[in-house]
Amino acid sequence: MNNDEVKACCADAYSQDVVSLLLGDSYHPGGKALTRRLADSLRLTPDDRVLDVASGRGTTALLLADTYGVRVDGVDYSAANTALAQGAAQAAHLADQAVFVTGDAEHLPYPDASFDAVVCECALCTFPDKARAAAEFARVLKPAGRLGITDVTAEPGRLPPELSGLGARIACIADARPLAEYTRILAQAGLRTITTERHDAAMLRMIDQIEARLNLLRITAPDKLAEANVDLDGAPAVLAAARAAVAEGTLGYAVLNAVKSP
Repeated sequence: MNNDEVKACCADAYSQDVVSLLLGDSYHPGGKALTRRLADSLRLTPDDRVLDVASGRGTTALLLADTYGVRVDGVDYSAANTALAQGAAQAAHLADQAVFVTGDAEHLPYPDASFDAVVCECALCTFPDKARAAAEFARVLKPAGRLGITDVTAEPGRLPPELSGLGARIACIADARPLAEYTRILAQAGLRTITTERHDAAMLRMIDQIEARLNLLRITAPDKLAEANVDLDGAPAVLAAARAAVAEGTLGYAVLNAVKSP
């Protein structure tokens, strides 16, 4: 499967309703609380223009627009998610502050030096060409612009078979990298890491949440699980492997702040 096919597969998976049923409003560990922590660390002000890369259904972008008063542009590979995000902005009376387009994180549809800050939550790990995406983050940032990332971290060579392959990649695991490798990728793009934080407990809470919601959906909405091709027989082993990987330090979650070199 080539890179474009991987992107399309991930985008299609995250546009399905079953994902929101399993993950809730925020499609990442830590939810809105961790998004606020990330935003606070970026010191956002109402004068800032912010880009949300892989904006999904708009949860992060709308929180930033509403809570911090910033102008947010969201870009996502899924046209379905873009439409849903724009609808959510209109419903929240934030359409004048949050605008969403369909686009590729590795080829961002914005001019150079357009943004004061870029955020990317639980998505860099899914991009096939992470170095290219990092270069695009840097390109669209103004000099001394800030980058905020929350993402899955992993030691790829130590992941068990249950956490490898395309399904695990879509689940933000199989192609995740160690935190130190993320910082190297960013540094090569001219983005200097300022702070990092580990939030592995948030990953464990999300695993528990997925397990609980999956068990509930087995009873209340088995048709939705079937439509989304959820492997109910294999899910317990995958969740157990993920939980064990977090306990061993092979899998985790982190917040990273970086700045573009002037």
